[in-house]
Amino acid sequence: MSKTIAVIEGDDAAPEAVRPVVGLLDSLQLGLTWVYPEVGEAAEAARPSDAAGSTFPDSARAVIDAADTTLFGSTSGKSGAALGYLRWGKETFANVRPCRYLPGCASPLRHPEGIDFVIVRENLEDLYVGAEGPLADLAALNLVGRTIRKPVHELGDGRYAIKAITREGTERVVSFAFDLAAKRDGKRKLTCATKHNMLRGTDGLFLNVAREIAADYPDIEFESFIVDDFACRMIREPERFDVVVMPNQYGDILSDAAGGLLGSLGLAASGCFGSDYAYFEPAHGTAPDIAGSNIINPTATILSATMMLDYLGLETAAARIEDALARVYADGSALTPDQGGTATTTEFCAALAQAL
Repeated sequence: MSKTIAVIEGDDAAPEAVRPVVGLLDSLQLGLTWVYPEVGEAAEAARPSDAAGSTFPDSARAVIDAADTTLFGSTSGKSGAALGYLRWGKETFANVRPCRYLPGCASPLRHPEGIDFVIVRENLEDLYVGAEGPLADLAALNLVGRTIRKPVHELGDGRYAIKAITREGTERVVSFAFDLAAKRDGKRKLTCATKHNMLRGTDGLFLNVAREIAADYPDIEFESFIVDDFACRMIREPERFDVVVMPNQYGDILSDAAGGLLGSLGLAASGCFGSDYAYFEPAHGTAPDIAGSNIINPTATILSATMMLDYLGLETAAARIEDALARVYADGSALTPDQGGTATTTEFCAALAQAL
């Protein structure tokens, strides 16, 4: 069955990883069709007379809507409007960030063996609703802080941000995480990390909802930690975790920290899943400092692509690629500089193609 994938290469060094990965998947003859919505600076250049918003024209939205999924490079610029649509427009509420050690990776840990867990980050709520403003605006509410015991607007000249946690948003992401734990060949355990001791209303709601849903999954072990305790345990004993679910901001920060356990964000893949759409992107950012030098590690893009293949029902091809990737790392002769090697992106991808 043919599948259509919308490709947005991204900015800076990101296209240098995306293009060879698309070429690699093409070589496997999986029946994939690639389409390229015109976004960012390319869209502006093509429509110089358009009003504001031409970085993501309706034609690009239509291409994404018609595709089965999207492979996104990384953005630091005007292609970000497309990313906003993929996230909030498509309501991709679960950001899935695997953390699995491959022998040969330059992990800073003495014994990284056995690291194989996934962070599921709620992707739409929390502080990232983006509702901020001057503290003075809160005067009409006369909102008294629980800890400071006085109206918040009396703190001084400053700003506020709203942290929004909903029951519906929590239910869907926690259920997603439990379903993932049930599918994985892992420890069949779900860990919830929140700051419920301080944020009793918001994080307390997240934890309470997680406990309620845990009752529907009696064959999955459930545990919870205060998020700072979890952060310490993630470093000291990462091998104990399987699937971890947490609110948006903690998941954003700690999933990058999890990439550090492996040795580089160049290894950090991600997928964002909604009820009827998903998109996939490496988590390393655009790496502007190495743009044009052909040394970006394509592993994060490769692993994001295998997540995408799984989503499309092409599990056998995804497993083949991941097995070949493991052999490239175990061999160690074609690793990129972030992993202590001297190989270019092109040479790494050639070694992976040879392993396949």
